[in-house]
Amino acid sequence: MAERILMNEYKALAQEKWVNVEPKEDDIFNWNVALIVINPDSLYYGGYFKANMTFPKNYPYAPPTFQFTRPLYHPNIYADGKLCISILHAPGDDEMSGESAGERWSPAQRVESVLISIISLLDDAECSSPANVDAGVMLRKDLDEFKRRVKDDVEKSKADIPAGFVMPTHESTTKKEEKFSDDRDFWCDSDEEDDFGGSDTDEEMTEDGDDGLPDDEDHEEED
Repeated sequence: MAERILMNEYKALAQEKWVNVEPKEDDIFNWNVALIVINPDSLYYGGYFKANMTFPKNYPYAPPTFQFTRPLYHPNIYADGKLCISILHAPGDDEMSGESAGERWSPAQRVESVLISIISLLDDAECSSPANVDAGVMLRKDLDEFKRRVKDDVEKSKADIPAGFVMPTHESTTKKEEKFSDDRDFWCDSDEEDDFGGSDTDEEMTEDGDDGLPDDEDHEEED
């Protein structure tokens, strides 16, 4: 069952612009992942952040693991690239951490929800229990320096962009959405304007009479 679920999730994610995924050595339980930030308001905009994702054999009843191959300087990312994020923690309440079951992994979660949560975490760090204490302190006390470190990480990540891969941007993805909307409006307008009720010739024949003769000749016949 796990293989079938993962294959379906992989096929769906392969159509998305904000992530680049592929099974590692054709193993559906091990993925090479790259998160692409296309939100222009994000400090991480334009980054190509590679990671490894490994799934247990009993997925989705247990969470996958996620590890950046090029660690980021971030309060919730360890020096080895692993994450401190609730959604990847085992199911159930945890009295030690104070996390509720609703915050942690559940079989209802999917790869997409995990990756979206990770992208959100980049700009919305949780500093109360940081994996990188120094990064947490810098974020709170020296925001300009923290932004400089983020910018440096973004630039370094671009070295991992595969040859020939076209990086999506906010502008390119927005234009495609607008084009689809315009095409849909075009066809809707066309349907409204087209008249399939008959030609003008048909209407004139109806007014003149069933025999197709002009009105004057119709009257002469009646006389």
